[in-house]
Amino acid sequence: MASNPAAPEAPFMPSQRNSETEAGKIPTFGFAGRRADEGPWEEWNPTADSTRPVRGRHRVGKQRGGGLARSSTVLGVGVIAAVGGAGMATAQTGKPPVSISMPDLASVGSPFTYDDSDDEPQGSPTALSTVGVTAEETQQGADDAGEALLSRIILQAEQQKDQAEAKVQQAAQDAAARKAAAEAAKVKREAAVKAAAEKKKAAEAAEAKREAARLAELAKEYTLPVSSYVITSTYGQAGALWSSGYHTGLDFAAPTGTPIKAIHSGTITEAGWSGSYGYRTILTLDDGTELWFAHQSSINVSVGQKVGTGDIIGRVGATGNVTGAHLHLEVHHSGDAPDSASARLDPAVWLRSMGLNP
Repeated sequence: MASNPAAPEAPFMPSQRNSETEAGKIPTFGFAGRRADEGPWEEWNPTADSTRPVRGRHRVGKQRGGGLARSSTVLGVGVIAAVGGAGMATAQTGKPPVSISMPDLASVGSPFTYDDSDDEPQGSPTALSTVGVTAEETQQGADDAGEALLSRIILQAEQQKDQAEAKVQQAAQDAAARKAAAEAAKVKREAAVKAAAEKKKAAEAAEAKREAARLAELAKEYTLPVSSYVITSTYGQAGALWSSGYHTGLDFAAPTGTPIKAIHSGTITEAGWSGSYGYRTILTLDDGTELWFAHQSSINVSVGQKVGTGDIIGRVGATGNVTGAHLHLEVHHSGDAPDSASARLDPAVWLRSMGLNP
């Protein structure tokens, strides 16, 4: 490793000896003044021309930690200041000059290193891309880069806008599809309800038609008890005229002597006087239903006699508890006590169930 040349030695001063000089070891040096044979003094600064050429390869030393090169420079400046300061001190104090050697700069952060290894890249890692490029070209390149960036930003914004519009459109399509599906389901439900109602109506109409046909057939087997009449009292009508507090039958007002006909075929189970009913005849049908004909003026049948539909069984009268001539008709359900309230049926309803309309 190269080093700077040593400074010229200061003259030996025999008068200035210390304990080491007297012992024969190291002489004492100092700046006592400039000798006559030295010539003029001048400040020495190491330069590239004054340093000894360095053999072999060398490179500029890398700055480690950012402060090594600066510390070398400061050290160099400090050495020069020390040299100047020492000269000034010699001129003032009269002490003999001291020999000063410059330290090896490489050991304190020399700007030169002598590493022969080839493991580091050669040259600058940054290409000198702007060499020979004019300011207009540089500006043009910057403008082109800005336009490219702006184009990318605009393209990205348009893509995001398209995506947002696509999402909105898809949402609208989904909503429309859901609405259409809901409307279709509603129409289907309404159609099903309408079809069910029509089917029910048709079934009811068919049932009514069948019932009408049945009643028409029954009407051939049943008949009203009198041919000319006026309904004066209905079943369940309340009033003080009836001992039970309400009317228990259906009254057909007609002139005395009007013929009373058997409503349906059956057997005469009673014929005679019955208190407030006056003269009464009971006709029992084959299913056990009892038909009571009361307030008659006369009876034309006897107990045990079989009669057919339309046969004359008596005459309208005003016997028993009455206010005028009429036929009092009662219908009693079979299986119950004949005179109990649970056994009584509304004669008008029963006649209609047999196809008759009183």
